[in-house]
Amino acid sequence: MRRVGSVVRTAQGLAILRADATDDDDADGDVHRDEIGTTVLDDSLEEVGRVVDVFGPVDRPYLAVTQYDVHLPSLVSSTLYAR
Repeated sequence: MRRVGSVVRTAQGLAILRADATDDDDADGDVHRDEIGTTVLDDSLEEVGRVVDVFGPVDRPYLAVTQYDVHLPSLVSSTLYAR
C-alpha cells in the first residue's frame, strides 16, 4: 500500500486530492504513479472511490476521486492510499 495524497476539498460529488511529491530517483521513470481507475482507500483500509481525473502540475498533480458510500465532507484533510 502506498500514500496517494491528501483531500484538499470536495467539488461536484468528487474528492480533490493533492498528490504527494514524486521521487526524482524513481527507477521506472514515471512522473506520477497514480492513473485513472486507481482504487483509493482511507486509513482504515475501506475503499473510498477511484481516480477519474488527473490534472494540474506534473510534479504534484491533483486527482479527482469519485466516492462510493462515503460522506465527502468528512474526507477533507484525510490522507488516502492505493494498493
